[in-house]
Amino acid sequence: MILPIYTYGQGVLRKETEEIDESYENLKQLIADMFETLRKAEGVGLAAPQVGLPIRVMVVDLDAVSDDMPEFKGYLKAYINPYIEETDGELVPYEEGCLSFPGIHEKVNRPSKVRVSWVDEDFNEHDEWFEGFPARVMQHEIDHLDGKCFIDRMSPLRRQMNKKALSNIAAGKFNCDYKVKINRK
Repeated sequence: MILPIYTYGQGVLRKETEEIDESYENLKQLIADMFETLRKAEGVGLAAPQVGLPIRVMVVDLDAVSDDMPEFKGYLKAYINPYIEETDGELVPYEEGCLSFPGIHEKVNRPSKVRVSWVDEDFNEHDEWFEGFPARVMQHEIDHLDGKCFIDRMSPLRRQMNKKALSNIAAGKFNCDYKVKINRK
């Protein structure tokens, strides 16, 4: 089932998420729904707060970029309770967008390497270093789980330049090709 993606202005995007355990009801279905939602929206990552849930779950689909980056063919993974353990490497600027911020794309500086711990859908523990594009995606999605958004990492000038676009998103004045949940005050 395709879920609505919560856009800028929704409180859940600013909440720090809660860990879950094996008793979380319908987890496998939620993950399947998140992957389906992500594919429909043509994104590479989706965190649970973006579908209205304040839990530490995210999915990553790098297969979506495999035409340009063939090394990511078939890369579809769910991450439960992921945390950044450490970062390394230089800060690298790269243009990011976000499904919760339709139409906004800005350069964001992030470390080139990141070590992440998480459990998979069967609650097996993992700890791995990511580099390059996967490192960026991991940092972007884990930010969502920590109540942060990529706009928080923009320069103050770029954020000011996007003020009108942010106001429009918060007011529901934007177009996109996927199902969204806007903030109704």
